[in-house]
Amino acid sequence: MSIRRIGNRSGASTPVPPVRAATRNARIASLPVAFAGRQAAGVGKKALGKSPAAVDHDIRMRTAQHIFEVLGELKGCATKLGQLLSLYELALPPEIASPYRDALTQLQDSAPTMLPATVREAMAANLGENWRWHFSEFDERRAAAASIGQVHHATWRDGRKVAVKVMYPGAHQAVLADLQQLRRISVLATVFAPGADVPAVTEAICTCVAQELDYAAEAEHQRRFAEAYADDPDFVIPNVIAQRGDVIVTEWLTGTPVSRIIESGAPEERSRVGMLIIRFLLSAWSRTGLLYCDPHPGNFRVLPDGRLGVVDFGACTPWPPPGFEELVGEVMDAAFNGGIPELDAAIRRHRFVRPGRSYDVAALAEGLDTVGEPLTVPTFRLTTAWLRGHVRSVLAPRLSNVHRQLDMPAYFTPFARCFLTALGVVCQLETEGPLRAEFARWSPELAAVFERYDAARAQPTDLGIVRHLRSVPTDRRASSVG
Repeated sequence: MSIRRIGNRSGASTPVPPVRAATRNARIASLPVAFAGRQAAGVGKKALGKSPAAVDHDIRMRTAQHIFEVLGELKGCATKLGQLLSLYELALPPEIASPYRDALTQLQDSAPTMLPATVREAMAANLGENWRWHFSEFDERRAAAASIGQVHHATWRDGRKVAVKVMYPGAHQAVLADLQQLRRISVLATVFAPGADVPAVTEAICTCVAQELDYAAEAEHQRRFAEAYADDPDFVIPNVIAQRGDVIVTEWLTGTPVSRIIESGAPEERSRVGMLIIRFLLSAWSRTGLLYCDPHPGNFRVLPDGRLGVVDFGACTPWPPPGFEELVGEVMDAAFNGGIPELDAAIRRHRFVRPGRSYDVAALAEGLDTVGEPLTVPTFRLTTAWLRGHVRSVLAPRLSNVHRQLDMPAYFTPFARCFLTALGVVCQLETEGPLRAEFARWSPELAAVFERYDAARAQPTDLGIVRHLRSVPTDRRASSVG
């Protein structure tokens, strides 16, 4: 990963994310230029008789690989975007996905390390020259990496073991510069979702990432979670001890990273941890009024007593917005219990398709039935193979792919980030458990949908939307609704 070195008063230097605007901008700006070049070359290949589908597939593969390579050279918001793009890797066959996986691993694991002299300087800048007075011990070596900083192990002056999160010097400027470039290159998102309102969704992503620079807000989020989950039998949220500028001091959590559970945990433990992650995310907004948007494995620890510890509350947003419960109830009820007109009305009412646009509502109904399968049975096992099949379906470059015809309201972006990231984690854990009951426990709207679904299944004449569709020959389905 490319870095530059910043000196300090002691003469030492430390690697930090590249913050020089010209360097970062040039790397990111290369993305749309290369994309345009591939498109132009593709026109020529099609004219020479090469399969349009093969040409488009090649453009898609090369563009995705280039995106990952560039993100792998940058930090700041690039890390967060890389986490979101990690689901794209699941859509690829294993033999093609290897370079993507390597780039993502580097993106997540190769954060630069601040040398001790720069750590001391950053601590003094935020807590004052006498910052050591607050600690009886402070380890200047990095204990863990964060996307825009690093964590140190220390002992607070009253004897408590603490985690000290320090932001990289220059991270504010670097991330804000990246976000400006992201706005300029957002056209690349059409590779993944050509039917979406790309500028609005891009702005929502930028807002989410920029908010993670505010450590004061992050500390307040964590205090709210710690209070809501105090003495909880399932979860532990470390208390915030102090926050000054770009430094947060919290209680230290000793536990096993979920990434290690994914790699070597027993099946029963993997499922138990996966169900706890689902429970935490579903319960959070009713207990705190906040959506926890960053559920990647590095933010969870399994404590010795079996509880799930949760850290890093920078990516939280007030939730739910007005109308979200209605959205969940109406769209899911239409998909599980309604017909084509009900589903189309719900999709349009909640702005998942642009006004006046036609789309294959029957294909969407069948897709929702397949994705919703875990919620139709008492127990279900989530796997990466199951997820890979659905991601491939969603991202397939066919013009007829209904997912490429749909839009997403910008306000829905934080929820989509949370849901997709969590889905990737629980599938890696190969979580097996009562998913439906857990969703019903925290969503009265979904509980009502499931009750109606069960009642309809008891009536053999009421086939429900997808069961009805599957009873009708494909060539007789009325699918496109304008």
